[in-house]
Amino acid sequence: MGRKSKLTESQWAQIEKRLLEGEASRALAKEFGVSEGLIRKRKGTRVKQIKTVGNQLVTAELAYRALDSGTREGTQRYAAKLLAISDDMLDGAAHAASTFRQLSAIASTEMKKVDVVDPHLSLDTLKAVSSLTAMANEAAKTPINLIAANKEAVRDMAQADSPAAKTISWDEFYGSAPKPKQRRAGVILENTGTQ
Repeated sequence: MGRKSKLTESQWAQIEKRLLEGEASRALAKEFGVSEGLIRKRKGTRVKQIKTVGNQLVTAELAYRALDSGTREGTQRYAAKLLAISDDMLDGAAHAASTFRQLSAIASTEMKKVDVVDPHLSLDTLKAVSSLTAMANEAAKTPINLIAANKEAVRDMAQADSPAAKTISWDEFYGSAPKPKQRRAGVILENTGTQ
């Protein structure tokens, strides 16, 4: 078990919040008396993920706002169907993983019945074990493919070189309400309106 952090969870939450607001990890490390590497290790991935997803949400919201009302309704119906399909796929993957586990357990139990001294006496049992193992492996394909796809998506997000460099105006994000320059969810929002 690793050494207990000298910072509380509340302090770690504060560091995360301030990282998301654009403060440098080096300055935070100095202020909180921990190494910059520890901050990166403890919060780096999560902060990068929040910024990436935040940027994706902003991009999607801006694209959605640009649609006419009829297209928005169609977009909402389509998105709801995609979410339902995703939920069904996850449920199916969970069922397939459970099936894999059960078939593997049965195959393991049957394998214990094999006569190791004279396996020829157990050919029917070995055929059953082989069949159970093949079915278990087939059932495992869906959850394994979903895990692989998720790992690819996470890797692609990490390699995206943080779309934080994309600059959008406050008018694009908030309409015509001018605001001071700030950082929101990893996107630099510039005041392009008058004050």
